[in-house]
Formats: sequence, C-alpha cells, structure tokens
Amino acid sequence: MPTITVQDGTQIFYKDWGTGQPIVFHHGWPLSADDWDAQMMFFLGKGYRVIAHDRRGHGRSTQTATGNEMDTYAADMAALAKHLDLKGAVHIGHSTGGGEVTRYVAQYGGGGRVAKAVIIGAVPPVMVKSDRNPGGTPIEVFDGYRAALAANRAQLYRDIPTGPFYGFNRAGAKVSEGVIGNWWRQGMIGGIKAHYDCIKAFSETDFTEDLKTIEVPVLVMHGDDDQIVPYADSAPLSAKLLKKGTLRTYPGFPHGMCTTHPEVINPDLLAFIKAA
Repeated sequence: MPTITVQDGTQIFYKDWGTGQPIVFHHGWPLSADDWDAQMMFFLGKGYRVIAHDRRGHGRSTQTATGNEMDTYAADMAALAKHLDLKGAVHIGHSTGGGEVTRYVAQYGGGGRVAKAVIIGAVPPVMVKSDRNPGGTPIEVFDGYRAALAANRAQLYRDIPTGPFYGFNRAGAKVSEGVIGNWWRQGMIGGIKAHYDCIKAFSETDFTEDLKTIEVPVLVMHGDDDQIVPYADSAPLSAKLLKKGTLRTYPGFPHGMCTTHPEVINPDLLAFIKAA
C-alpha cells in the first residue's frame, strides 16, 4: 500500500490515480479515503489526478494515540502534498475533512500549491455552542458521542449511518444497507483512541481566523437537512468569512450527500473546478 511516513513516525496511507490537475479529497470522521469512491471515479474519468488519504488514526493509516487534532492533520497533509509535489491542486473536504482543508489551505496553501477549495457539510467555523457561538451544538451532544464510542463503538457505527448521517431516518428515505455497512466497515478499520480524540478536534476547533485568511476561491456546499452539522451555524457563516466564498445550499439533502446524491454533487464540483 502506498504510504508516507511523517515527522513523528506515523504512516499515512493514500491513493493517487491518474494525471492532470490534482484534486485532493479529505474524508470525514470516522471514515477513510474510501468514502470518496463516487467522486474519485467521476473525476478520474474526467481526466483529473485524484488523491485521497486516510487521516492519521483512520482507515489504513497508523492508529495513533497522539496528534489527533487539526494542526497535526494539516501538517500531515502538507507532508503528503510535498511528497507528491502537488501544485495548483483543488482540495475538497467533507465534514471533519472540511475543517482539515480549511486549516491546511490557511497554513500551507500559498505559493501556488492550492488553486481552489471546497468544503462540504463542513464543521467550520466552529460547531460547539458557547457564549461566542450561541447557535452551536451543545457540548453534551459531543460528550454523548464520546460515551457511546467508549461503551460500544461497533453499535455507534451502525446507529449513525442508519439514522442521521444519510437521512435514512427521514420518512420516505431510500435506505441502502450497502451504504450503511460500508460506513461501519470504514469506521471499524480505524483506531478508537484517534476517533475519540477527533470528536474534540471537529467539534471545538475554531476556524474563524483560518477562513478569513484564505485567498483562493472556496465553494461552500451544504444540505439544509444536515442532521450532523446543522446548516444555519456552519455554511452561511463560513461563506461570509471567506474572501472569495460561494455558498451553495441543497434543499432537503443530508450530511452524507456526496454518497446519496453524487449525480447532483459531482457536476456542481466539476463546474466550480472548471470555472475561470
């Protein structure tokens, strides 16, 4: 398997297919690069070089007990980008991966390394409720995730995709057992300690200053029926903070809309990438 070894000895697994302008995909918690199958195949077929990695502690990368926070995630990505000699890349992140993209582009995206970015159902500006973020999600919700993860990770990783992640708990939803099983498979491959720590990383990291400093065009995509990262406290706020932000809202779409609606999401991504 292709991997790189970063500064602290962690091995990061990645896929690198095709030629042309590079598109780098950043997955959500607690998944892996495999969550981007529908996008990797689509853009490979359009003549792009497609790259996706397993975040440390996730998928086939090292199950780390340390470094499971956004600064290290961004540094790992910078090491991979240097290893692959990426220039003029488009970085696309979903959920936690959207936070990773935001931190990476803000800290390492200069010098022509990044051309554009996309954040989808993403956690910025900040998820957790506080005096500064009164519309956020109460800390008790994330404490509940941590408790459920520690008590019975395998069951939690059935409950999330069966219910809110893909909107399969909505009346009339077309439920896919294959999609649910694939979510469970990806989650269980990773390490419990990294997944536990990542809950704090995706819920409590404040990306406000990162968003303000990004110079490249950024597309913010979000379903307004997202039950994981509530729409009102995320996408519209991020788009306003970005210098070159564009907000695209998808009525009725769930958090996992890249999987449930690739026939809509992929052409919209392509149009943004190709736009002057």
